[in-house]
Amino acid sequence: MAFVRHIQRDDREIRSIHPTQLDCKYIVQDKDGRKVLQLNTYGSEDRDIPGKLSQTLQFSEGSAKELYEILKREFGF
Repeated sequence: MAFVRHIQRDDREIRSIHPTQLDCKYIVQDKDGRKVLQLNTYGSEDRDIPGKLSQTLQFSEGSAKELYEILKREFGF
């Protein structure tokens, strides 16, 4: 679980596509006077407790905008 403060490009290569598939849900809330986007991933069907909250990433407005710009540039959105 972490709060993302900045996103930057990593020039290493992706070695493979991860075989595990899971669900991701998001929450947007005002917290302590600022808007926060939270992405929650949930355990895959193969885990001991399927569907259990697994990882959480939080984005400020600034880091969410960085993510948006990356998606727009890399995927043509």
